[in-house]
Amino acid sequence: MDISLLELAKDAAREAGRLVMGYYGDEYEVREKGENNPVTTADLEADRMLRRILLEGAPGTGWLSEETVDSPERLQRDDVWIVDPIDGTKEFIDGVPEFAISIGLSSKGEMVLGVLYNPPKDELFWAEKSGGAFLNGEAIRVTGRSNLEGSALIASRSEFKRGEFENYRGAFEVRPVGSIAYKLAQIAAGEADLTWSLGPKNEWDIAGGLCLIHEAGGKVTQPDGVAFRFNRPDPLVPGILASNGILHASAVAEVAEDFASGKARRATRRS
Repeated sequence: MDISLLELAKDAAREAGRLVMGYYGDEYEVREKGENNPVTTADLEADRMLRRILLEGAPGTGWLSEETVDSPERLQRDDVWIVDPIDGTKEFIDGVPEFAISIGLSSKGEMVLGVLYNPPKDELFWAEKSGGAFLNGEAIRVTGRSNLEGSALIASRSEFKRGEFENYRGAFEVRPVGSIAYKLAQIAAGEADLTWSLGPKNEWDIAGGLCLIHEAGGKVTQPDGVAFRFNRPDPLVPGILASNGILHASAVAEVAEDFASGKARRATRRS
């Protein structure tokens, strides 16, 4: 891994963070891309900035972003930037400082670089393959907890409000947090033991954070334990489970029934 790509991604994240903070708490346009899926002026401008900086700085790389119309051209590239310019747009709109600019670099389907930046807290997380994980220059590590019962579980704010974690509150210390990317950063930094979301996500939601957790000693898979591959033709994934690694097999078993029933419900709606 050329260190310049890591520095490029870190610089891009900070530049986009400055742009986003210019809108934070101010006026901007908000529209709905779909049900409960808003996009703002800040998302779109940050996307354009990140695309310019990263593609100009690394010619020949491909591009996959939540806010850019997808192109099959990326499938011909070995190295592809996978980006969410603001993961946690609802938190951004509500003034909750739990969102992140997420940048990942996939090489032949494997995540080899991840940078997450939370601009209101000025927290810059980064990792590269075999290089460790860091927060503002300090090495970070997942927890060493080995007992699933009573472990710290961070949950999606919206999923928590919908009651999707009610069955787990007796066995875990459940805490709602904003964007999935920021939750993954918290796991990497040892602020909690595990997180999961049993509904569909996209590659850009998880790419950067997955690299962080792996380099911090943890593990990230689909909720059934299947490993992720990136830069696929369809970027939708069925869900995510992230942990300190020690708890992973137990957590997969814990969510198996709910994950399977959720997949069955979604399949029924599609049929």
